[in-house]
Amino acid sequence: MYNLDWYIEFNKEGRRTQLALLAECDIISSVDNLADTATIVLPEAVMNSVLNFENKISRGTQVLIMMGYDGNLETEFVGYIQEIKNNDSSLKIICEDALFLFRVGVKDVELKPTSLSKIGQYVLDQIDSSFTLKCNYDISYEKFTIHQATGYDVLKKIQQETKANIYFNTEKRELHIHPPYIEKDGEVFYSLQKNIENSSLEFNNKLDFKVEVTVESTDIKGNVNKVTAGTTGGDKVTLKVGAMSKSSMLNIADGELIKRSAPGYEGTFETWLVPMVKPTYSARIKDEDYPDKTAYYYVKTVNTNLSEAGGKRTITPGIKLS
Repeated sequence: MYNLDWYIEFNKEGRRTQLALLAECDIISSVDNLADTATIVLPEAVMNSVLNFENKISRGTQVLIMMGYDGNLETEFVGYIQEIKNNDSSLKIICEDALFLFRVGVKDVELKPTSLSKIGQYVLDQIDSSFTLKCNYDISYEKFTIHQATGYDVLKKIQQETKANIYFNTEKRELHIHPPYIEKDGEVFYSLQKNIENSSLEFNNKLDFKVEVTVESTDIKGNVNKVTAGTTGGDKVTLKVGAMSKSSMLNIADGELIKRSAPGYEGTFETWLVPMVKPTYSARIKDEDYPDKTAYYYVKTVNTNLSEAGGKRTITPGIKLS
């Protein structure tokens, strides 16, 4: 029998405060989101005394959340307080990872020619050069314009256009920009009969699924260029991007094609806090009733929750990995 354990620390200008009580903590991490988020819920009053954190924490205070069993804790979240809310009979502390630091303006600029790595580095240089860029997505723009935008706006735009996996490792102070489903950090093993508590998983092999992806770009001379990937006769998807090279457009089309046509599980499953898992992990999922489905799957989203009911993770797997 494992004993649930946790540690939450606030750091305001070097003054550290450890949280002593907790109603609930919910952490959402996904390759589809720019930021990991955490919501810490506290009872507003204890023994008829109102909790007062105003002199200890505020917007921008650093947050560290660790969870585990029997004192064996893993770092689940590192970030900053975005907002503190009084809601009904509870106090909610809304937190965001390092993206919080990048919600400030950057200087207007027209970059031409440029690339994802150069755009990402420009954002870091403008806001916080202590962060290191980790980018292996080969996308080249003929021109990329930044006008009255924050760092968040720039990252959101390139995520929407290129479908890149963009995320921060706040603990290591890294900004990651990768093609979808390429970056893989760790491995984890699950069995539907042993360490999966609940499941709504449905396997879709997509053998007969056809999709055609077209990427359209208007170059700096006003000409419309198109590239297409996939198979005709099925779903048609059109993506519009900025002025970029045809090879870059094809990279985007291929990435979107994999996301939409690769076999994999649909749905989610629930498990406990062990083993540790994060988005970008490769999860080997075994179903003893259907051994042919046993394979590695890309972890897209992990929702970790801790409350009086215990600790659990809700995991959303993505495509089947070859």
